[in-house]
Amino acid sequence: MPKAAVYQGANKEFEIREFPLTKPQKDMALLRLVASGVCGTDLHILNGKLGIEPPKVIGHEFVGEVVELGSESDTLNVGDNVIATIAVPCEECLLCKTGDDANCVNMGVTNGGNPYDEPHFWGGFGEYNYSPIKNLVKIPKSINPKTASVFACAGSTVIHAFSLAKRANVDLENLKTCVVQGLGPVGMFAVAYLASLKVENVIAITGRENKKREELAKSFGSTKIFSLEKNTFEEIDGYIKSVSGGLGADLAVEASGNKDAFLQGIDMLRNRGVYLVPGQYSNSGTIPLPPQVITFKALHIIGSSQYSAVDIEEYVKFLEENRDLHPVIDSMITEYLLSDINKAFENAKQGKNVKTILVGG
Repeated sequence: MPKAAVYQGANKEFEIREFPLTKPQKDMALLRLVASGVCGTDLHILNGKLGIEPPKVIGHEFVGEVVELGSESDTLNVGDNVIATIAVPCEECLLCKTGDDANCVNMGVTNGGNPYDEPHFWGGFGEYNYSPIKNLVKIPKSINPKTASVFACAGSTVIHAFSLAKRANVDLENLKTCVVQGLGPVGMFAVAYLASLKVENVIAITGRENKKREELAKSFGSTKIFSLEKNTFEEIDGYIKSVSGGLGADLAVEASGNKDAFLQGIDMLRNRGVYLVPGQYSNSGTIPLPPQVITFKALHIIGSSQYSAVDIEEYVKFLEENRDLHPVIDSMITEYLLSDINKAFENAKQGKNVKTILVGG
């Protein structure tokens, strides 16, 4: 029988369990695992920063092949590769009705079921998955589904943050100096996205020196990379001002998840600068915040946590339009069998991998 990795609680190892397959219900699809990414959110769940009641099959970056459809679909066929989103917006709240269902106030998820109840394969860390057909975004045959899996969450997260900036009338066409804090998957895609906007100065900042990540960031389009382990904040801020006519960054993306990065981001921005904050997706503690800096610099701070199927569609479009990046994206991958999930999480936690994915077999 096929296997799933069952979450047992914070700081406990996953247990591999076998479950039977069932026919997908109406409006549902049965998917076979191609690749399932380990996200920073999953690490937060395992270390107790995000409370999830066990037992669960967590994971939300599932890329799979359609095995069976519970209902006819105008867009999908058996054999198609898809990205599944776990978000289930209510479609009734103010946010849903005004075109922002990613921030639905009554958001549900598809991976919240008990794995010991049918259909068992609720979440991303299984050899199969059951998802609503409407939650699936088709991957074109021309794109390797493993390539698509690398930024399935991170890319869509960044794209949604920028979509919120557009809704707030931020002028993305005339950005000249931008900063990305952190070079995990979210930060790496933010670099690539800013480069695709033809931003003149894309400055990346990492906590610790990491030659592999720095080379990847250069390949994605970063024009300058700093490490807080090697460079002082004064050096970094001085460089930003030197390439921006003494002003500071037009826009910064907080993608590190480090609470202390927030104040540094505010300090690096110019007057009327824009701060996108998709990286603080867990409770890592609090910081003293000088609110007068926001006032005096007239800063625009935009938080962004979720994404929707529309953002995944934009991500797939990005991959289609930037095929030259595919070899770079593929070089980020470290694969593990689903049965080796505990080793995969340990290595991801230690920062040994740029992008960890689980595969079947």
